[in-house]
Amino acid sequence: MNAETVVHDPAAGRFELRLDGHRGEALDQLIDGVMWLTHTEVPWPLRGRGLAATLVRAALDHARAQGLKVQPACSYVRAYMRRHPETLDLLAAT
Repeated sequence: MNAETVVHDPAAGRFELRLDGHRGEALDQLIDGVMWLTHTEVPWPLRGRGLAATLVRAALDHARAQGLKVQPACSYVRAYMRRHPETLDLLAAT
């Protein structure tokens, strides 16, 4: 699996990628039709390669394809969405 291959594991509640024996993940939880993105983590050896952005982009693409709104409970996801205004239409009403 290469760095750009993100797998959604809904049973585990995460989007993940594996690289060099490590796993990065963005945790999600579906509540009342809203995808809550609660945590994004990339192990130290993989940091600085843009993999957190790859994970979040995959999660947001999934939400859009499924017609879901997103609640960015993770600070990284909030920052990503601010930096990418084309994703702001996915924000769940608060």
